[in-house]
Amino acid sequence: MNWDLFFTAFEKIGSRYFGTAVFAFVIFYILFRRKWLYQKIQQRFPKNKDYIRELAYSLSTMLVFSLIIVVLNSPSIGPYTTRYKEIEAMGWIYYYSAFPIMFIMHDLYFYIMHRIMHHPAVFKYVHLVHHQSTNPSPWAAYAFHPLEAVIEQGIVIIFYFTIPIHITHLAIFFLFSIVYNVYGHLGFELYPKGFNKTMVGKWINTSVNHNQHHQYFKGNYGLYTLIWDRLFGTIRKDYDQQFEEVKNRIKA
Repeated sequence: MNWDLFFTAFEKIGSRYFGTAVFAFVIFYILFRRKWLYQKIQQRFPKNKDYIRELAYSLSTMLVFSLIIVVLNSPSIGPYTTRYKEIEAMGWIYYYSAFPIMFIMHDLYFYIMHRIMHHPAVFKYVHLVHHQSTNPSPWAAYAFHPLEAVIEQGIVIIFYFTIPIHITHLAIFFLFSIVYNVYGHLGFELYPKGFNKTMVGKWINTSVNHNQHHQYFKGNYGLYTLIWDRLFGTIRKDYDQQFEEVKNRIKA
C-alpha cells in the first residue's frame, strides 16, 4: 500500500470537495439563508442530521476514491494504463482536446450507470443512500454508499485504460466536475430565467432538474447535460414548469 499516494490523493480530492461545498454552504445556507430563501427550489432547508449524514458518507466516498487511485497507480497495474507524464509526449493539441472527450465519456457513463442503479434489484443496496437526501445540500455531492463510490470512480478506471491521460487532466477535469456536482445539489438555481428553453440551455443540466430527481426519484438522470434524458425520454414532463416557477418567484 502506497500510503504517500493515498494521502496525497485524499488531500486533493478532499480539498476540491470541501473547498467547493464549504463556499456554497456558507453563501447559500448561512450568510444569505433568509434573504434568498424565496429562491430555494424546495422551500425548506435540510435538518442538521441530514448534513451530518451527507458529510459522513462523503468522507467514506473520498476514502474509496483515494484507494482506487492507489490501485490504478500500483506497480502491478500502473504500467498497463494509458497515463503519461510529459505533455509533450502527446502534444498540446491532444492535451486540450482530451477535455471535451472526457466530458462526453463521463456524461454518458454517468447516465448509463445512474439508470442501472435505479433498477429495483439494485437501488436499495447501492443508490438509496444518496437518495436519502430528498432535499439535497452541497454536502450531498459525494454522499454515496461505498459500492456507489466504486461505480462513480469507475469513469477514472475507464479513462486510465482507454485514452492517453495526463495527471493534470484528472485534476482539472474533476475540479470542474465537483463544482458542477455541488451546483446540482445546491438547492438553488443559478441559471437565469428562461435559460431552460434557450438553444443551449435546453441541453444543459440544472439544479432544478437534479433537485427534481432527488425529490421524486424518477426521471432526470443526467449529469452535465440533458442530452441522454431527452434522447431516451427520461426527462420529467414538469421540468420546464418547475424551472419557470422557481425563477418567477418574487421576494416577499
